[in-house]
Amino acid sequence: MKILIELPTWLGDTVMTTPAIENILKYYNNAEISLIGSFASTELLRHHPKVINVKVLDKNYTSLYRIAKDLGRFDNYFSFRSSIRSTLFKFFVLSTYKYQYKKNLYKNLHQVQKYNNFINDCLKVNFKPGALLINNGIKPILNKNTPIVGINPGASYGSSKRWYPEKFAEVAIELSSQFEILIFGGPDEIGISLDIENCLIKKGVLNYKNLSGKTSISELVEYISTLDLFISGDSGPMHIAASFQIPTIAIFGPTRDNETSQWMNQKSIIVKKNLFCQPCMKRSCPLLHHNCMKTIQPNDVLNAIKSIQ
Repeated sequence: MKILIELPTWLGDTVMTTPAIENILKYYNNAEISLIGSFASTELLRHHPKVINVKVLDKNYTSLYRIAKDLGRFDNYFSFRSSIRSTLFKFFVLSTYKYQYKKNLYKNLHQVQKYNNFINDCLKVNFKPGALLINNGIKPILNKNTPIVGINPGASYGSSKRWYPEKFAEVAIELSSQFEILIFGGPDEIGISLDIENCLIKKGVLNYKNLSGKTSISELVEYISTLDLFISGDSGPMHIAASFQIPTIAIFGPTRDNETSQWMNQKSIIVKKNLFCQPCMKRSCPLLHHNCMKTIQPNDVLNAIKSIQ
């Protein structure tokens, strides 16, 4: 059984497909999977034991036909994307059966449940979504002398999801006597991470490492898997942490925490303000005040940490 899966573009969404993908494999236990999607999404899941081929999907519409033909023929094709480009790509894919996720059909559920219901509808089954699963060949780092806290200030979705670097820094400074500090971030978040680093330096905090823009996807997963505590906005790394059951403080502003909070992580606490304008789901604050994040204070996060320890 040859199966082609198109993954979501974003890292966090890809993590949230993993229970659905495991249910595909539960149904087709002899399946061989090919993955196609963004670089980040395919890198995240390329080490799955059932994955035999990985292809990064070019954003250029003119390449879709060539890519589809180069991939060859499949028994089943599942796309977890509902974009126009994915609809066009589906038309070119050579597969006996083709299924594409339609976000308008799945509402008012956690994103994990949405993706899983899509697969249930495709296969006409009623599988429950299990835990998030990232097969990364990880060898956990043992014999740590000091607990490690991860600070993740970025969010690829947009500025509205980002808490402020000086507030992350205040939390990190308060925790620095108990934890080693790792600062995470992608290439677009180096500036935010440097702001945090500069705040730490000014306060004489030296037990930190700034990893922003310095890790591969596999390295990011490995580092997160070793954490004792994670502090993050609604982001891809937050979902990676959930897959390892890392105690997490998740800071939410404009997005729906009932849909994108950590899935099945009993050690997760959401910090948010429940303002009248939440959740607006906008990439930048439409009211220009950003109060959903501005009114969250370091003590809100520190008090959440006390309750999780």
